[in-house]
Amino acid sequence: MKLKETAKAVTVKDLPAAERPRELLLAKGPAALSNAALLAILLRTGTSRESVIRLAEQLLAKHGGLAGLGRLAPEEMSRLKGIGPAKAVTVAAAVELGKRLAALAGGERPVVRSPQDAADLVMPRLRFEKKELFVVLLLSTKNHVLAMPTLAVGTLSASVVDPRELFREAINHNAASVVLVHNHPSGDPAPSVEDIALTRKMTEAGRLLDISVLDHLIIGDGKYVSLKEKGIL
Repeated sequence: MKLKETAKAVTVKDLPAAERPRELLLAKGPAALSNAALLAILLRTGTSRESVIRLAEQLLAKHGGLAGLGRLAPEEMSRLKGIGPAKAVTVAAAVELGKRLAALAGGERPVVRSPQDAADLVMPRLRFEKKELFVVLLLSTKNHVLAMPTLAVGTLSASVVDPRELFREAINHNAASVVLVHNHPSGDPAPSVEDIALTRKMTEAGRLLDISVLDHLIIGDGKYVSLKEKGIL
């Protein structure tokens, strides 16, 4: 009795030599590769019917290109045939590294002198998030960013932030001041009543500890609102 052969997934090695993304990257550098080719390096294998390049193209097309990929959770990626949990986690990790690299803004210790400086720093990371994240910029006496921890991850509409945790982080990093930041997944950065109440609560707590709350930024899709500029803080 002849056993049926199991279909083999199409790997990068199965592609013609001139189309193999790893070899192209080594020869010409990563900038020479398309988005799909770079993604194919992370995915490594396709399916029995689709090459890994084609699978990468499908993933990008289905979710609106790189911008859409930045919003995807691993579970959502896994819904595409050929993308299992391991591949989805690999891509999600690469996306997160890209966000963090962009947030460095050219240096390990960026300086925040204005709301625009803070927005430029956090926008690449927060604008595509599908859940509300509350982040704090911990600043030195010269306004260098010491750290940027995420203190809370909420639902699509709200997050819960503990002032004790926020100022514990500030004290641990010897921060002189902080900038509060959170995103609105809707893309509209208009402050809510809850946002304003939270800002005032954190500002009062900071006064007691002699740690200034300089601003509270709300990040939307490519735009932001500064509560300091609005005169609320």
